[in-house]
Amino acid sequence: MTGAGLGVVSGRRRQGKSFLLQALAEAAGGMYFAATEATEAESLRLFAEAITRFTREVVEIPFRDWNDAIPYVLRAFRDRPVPLIIDEFPFLIRASPALPSIIQRELGPGGSGRESAARLILCGSAMSVMGGLLSGQAPLRGRAGLELVVQPFRYRQAAEFWGITDPRLAVMVNAIAGGTPAYRYEFTQGDAPSELADFDSWVVRTVLNPQKPLFREARYLLAEERDIRDPALYHSVLAAIASGNSTNGGIAGYVGRKSDQITHPLNVLEDCALITREPDLFRSGRARYRIVEPLITFYEAIMRKRWAELEIHRAETVWRSVRQTFLAQVVGPHFEGLCRDFALDGEDGLFGEFPAELGSGVVADPANRTQIEVDVVALAAQEPGRPRRILSLGEAKWGDVMGRHHLERLARARTLLEQKGYDTRGTVLACYGGAGFSPELRAAAGDDDHVRLVGIDRLYGVS
Repeated sequence: MTGAGLGVVSGRRRQGKSFLLQALAEAAGGMYFAATEATEAESLRLFAEAITRFTREVVEIPFRDWNDAIPYVLRAFRDRPVPLIIDEFPFLIRASPALPSIIQRELGPGGSGRESAARLILCGSAMSVMGGLLSGQAPLRGRAGLELVVQPFRYRQAAEFWGITDPRLAVMVNAIAGGTPAYRYEFTQGDAPSELADFDSWVVRTVLNPQKPLFREARYLLAEERDIRDPALYHSVLAAIASGNSTNGGIAGYVGRKSDQITHPLNVLEDCALITREPDLFRSGRARYRIVEPLITFYEAIMRKRWAELEIHRAETVWRSVRQTFLAQVVGPHFEGLCRDFALDGEDGLFGEFPAELGSGVVADPANRTQIEVDVVALAAQEPGRPRRILSLGEAKWGDVMGRHHLERLARARTLLEQKGYDTRGTVLACYGGAGFSPELRAAAGDDDHVRLVGIDRLYGVS
C-alpha cells in the first residue's frame, strides 16, 4: 500500500475495543490516543502530548486546529508503517464536526497522507456516529480499507469465558450478562455462579447489588447515548419490548403514543445498536423489535419497576417475587434467540444445508381463526422461477417439557405454508427444548427423518 491507510473500528461499549487496540499499538509499535469529552483546544493539547510521547519530539508550535494536527501526525509517520489509533473518536467530532472532512482531505490526492505510512484507525462506541462515518455522502465514504465491528461473545464462547459448563446455568447467566466481556470481571469483581444452585444468590449479590458496578450499568448504557434526548420515552419503549410488545403497534399501545410518534425513538435506538428490527419471514412488511443487550432487557423487565427497593438493599425480597417473571419474560425469549443462533450455525446434518436466511415468522391459520408463531425459521436461497424452499420450522420452549402437540403445531404450519406456495418437501420440523421432551415426542422423532429434537446439551455442544 502506498500512502496512509484508514480503518474504522466500532462496537457497543464494554466489548474490549480499547483493550484490543492498546494491545495492537504495543505489539506493533504504534501510537494510541484516547480522546475525552473536552473542548477542541484541550483535545488538541492532549493530542500533541500523545504525539510527543510517541515520537519523543516536542511539538514546537501548538496546533491551532485539526487542520494543523492531522497533517503533522501523518508526516510524523512518514517512515513508520504502524498503527495510529484514535479511540473515542466521536468525542472529537462533537467538538470539531469538520474533523472527518479534514481527514478525508489529507488522505486524498495532494494530502499529507500520500507521503505517510500511517495506518490510521478511528474507533468509537457511539454506534450512530461511527456508522455514519462511512455511509451515504459522508466524507470518509470509500476511504476505509477496514471496517470492523467488535461483537460480543456468542453464547458458547460466553459460557467458556465465564467458566460455566452447565448448559442450563449458561443460558440463565447469558440472559443477563450476554456476551459482554467486561461483565465477567470488571463489573462483578470476578464473581461467577459456581453451580446452578448458586444462580439465585449470584443474581442477588451482583446485578441486584447497589454496591456492584453491574447494578447501574443498564441505565448508563442508555444515558451515554447523546442522541437520546427524552430518557423517559426511550425507557418506556425498551420496557414495552422487554414485556413482549415487539411490534410497532404493540410498543405504541404500551407507551401510550400513536404508532407514528414512536418511529423516531425506534430509529434512534436502532442506530445506537440497542435494538434490532427483525423482519417476519412470512409476512412482507411486518417486523418485530428485539433488545440487543440482554442486560437492558433484564433491567427493564425486572429492575426498573422495583428500583427503589433495590437501592435500599432489598434484593433478596425483590428477586423472590420476580423470579418467575425473569424466567418467562427474560429467559424464555432469550432462549429462542439462542436457538436461532444455533440454527444459523447450520450444525452438520441439522437441515441438510446451511440456511440462506434465518429468523422467525407468523403463519395465519384462517380455519382455526388463529396464528401460529414459528420461533425458528430457516430458508434456503431463493432460486429464480422456483418456490422458496423452507429448510426448517422450529419451536423453542424453555420451561415446558415439549410434547407431541408442539410437533403437530409445526406440521400444521408446514401445511399452511405449502398451500401458500412454499416448497416444504424437505422441511425439517425442529423442537428446541430447554426442559426436555416427552416420550411420545421422542418416539415420533425416531420414526420421522424430518423431525429433529435439540436439547440444551446439544445447543452447547455437550455430548
